[in-house]
Amino acid sequence: MAKTIAIVNQKGGVGKTTSAVNLAAAVAAKGYKVLLVDIDPQGNATSGLGINKREMKISSYDIIVNSVPVEKVMLHTKFTNLWIVPSSMNLAGAELELVDMAHREAKIKNSLALVKDIFDFIFLDCPPSLGLITLNGLCAADTVLVPIQCEYYALEGLSQLMSTIRQVKRLYNPLIDMEGVLLTMFDGRLNLTHQVVEELKRFFPQKVYRTVIPRNVKLSEAPSFGMPILYYDKKSKGAESYNELADEFLNKTVRR
Repeated sequence: MAKTIAIVNQKGGVGKTTSAVNLAAAVAAKGYKVLLVDIDPQGNATSGLGINKREMKISSYDIIVNSVPVEKVMLHTKFTNLWIVPSSMNLAGAELELVDMAHREAKIKNSLALVKDIFDFIFLDCPPSLGLITLNGLCAADTVLVPIQCEYYALEGLSQLMSTIRQVKRLYNPLIDMEGVLLTMFDGRLNLTHQVVEELKRFFPQKVYRTVIPRNVKLSEAPSFGMPILYYDKKSKGAESYNELADEFLNKTVRR
């Protein structure tokens, strides 16, 4: 039975999709069957795995709005043990279409239920917002992973996100838990970075990953080649960091 992890932060530009793509690929490369579900209308996780969004006839939009089964939408990527449910721009209008639907918060959960026995892990790359699509992701998830950029403003929206997760836990998904907080764009030379780290550790005791993701040119380049960093440049600092993160993630999961 797959463990489902929603990767969420309503603030854009924090390395959310970069982390979704590269953690999923790194876990898959270690021998686990992994499904990455792109529910961000921008579709960056889709193009980051070399999928041409313009050629997609069916996408996560159809799962959410038209109740199409996941197995009809998912694609096996060219990377080891890694499948994707691609996104498309159609998803941008899904929020409005969901408003009047019954059980609108459970569309993704119900669809994923049919493939949970096939995979070891399912990662959801959620939109940079706290709307109905992200709500769907949270209702489908067992845990939430929050990437946070090491800057002051990154902390400001955190209380809003935690409030949303608490509401989801109370109303829809009582078993949802915090997977962890991932520090991205890390620069250990800056005092502010260390202040943010200390604040996060105080706010999330035992939940901040030891592994941090540094600023890395290769990480920025890899998506334009449609490749996770592990396949683009496995000797880069970015690849090493996501490989370490995958090990830490799996160690915690096995312990549980």
